[in-house]
Amino acid sequence: MTQVSVKKLNTVGGHQDCVYTLAPGPESHQFFSAGADGVVALWDLNDMETGRMIAKVPNSVYALCYYPERNALIVGQNMDGLHIIDWENKKELGSIKLSAAAIFDIKVLKDRIIVAQGNGEVHILDIKTLETIHVIRNSEKSARTLAVSELSGHLAVGYSDNKIRVFSLRDWKLVHEIDAHKISVFSVRYSPDERFLISGSRDAKLKIWDVIDGYTLRESVAAHMYAINHIEFSPDNKHFVTCSMDKSIKVWDASTYQLLKVIDKARHAGHGTSVNKLLWTAHNNLLISASDDRSISIWDIKF
Repeated sequence: MTQVSVKKLNTVGGHQDCVYTLAPGPESHQFFSAGADGVVALWDLNDMETGRMIAKVPNSVYALCYYPERNALIVGQNMDGLHIIDWENKKELGSIKLSAAAIFDIKVLKDRIIVAQGNGEVHILDIKTLETIHVIRNSEKSARTLAVSELSGHLAVGYSDNKIRVFSLRDWKLVHEIDAHKISVFSVRYSPDERFLISGSRDAKLKIWDVIDGYTLRESVAAHMYAINHIEFSPDNKHFVTCSMDKSIKVWDASTYQLLKVIDKARHAGHGTSVNKLLWTAHNNLLISASDDRSISIWDIKF
């Protein structure tokens, strides 16, 4: 079995409330964070004590997406829409209120912003004009998570009606509908080779779906005690991590789906409450975690 060593390098508490989301920054040593306090912050892994506020919005932020092609940060605000931020000059470039529903996830593909909302709608917008190109309406329950496979031409959406729906990136038509979990699907990620779709749910199960074989179930793993909030792959694509409402982070082998390490409060001075989001950076292979305990932790993981 692969030996894994974990060392916590730092914990910072710059936010005044739960930290819900993380996004990579312009450089590999930079990242953004946001949460219930409405603050969007930029951090430097080389100097974690000097995080700086980029923006402040009135409501909670569940979703961030940095789009390097336009050097823009897209902020999804609870109940008050989408904001495009010039992070360097701390200026808003544009905003649009799509609905009163929360925005749970954002992806950008070739100047198209894809937005998952709490009313079940998935909006596709033009990043330059913020005009709506298409709206996917296939459920009245929340659209919680998005994953894009350019190889297969698919957009996978995890919903709170327990289903994963897969749509064509070409015309946004429904391609597959999967009865995926017992309760809400909180995270979907395509494997780095895009051969498999991995899903994590409020039912604490991790499931692996075979894309080539029509999204048939390949494996189901009882991964956590409580809801799986997020799935993130390592920069070398050999491993992935999951985080949970059970306060733990787990490290997995990406080829065998074998559990390699548990990072928690008892063993590694981990988070004291739900771990909401992970970001595995190319900067010294450092893993970042964000939690309801208002903190962001930096982990050095070696195999």
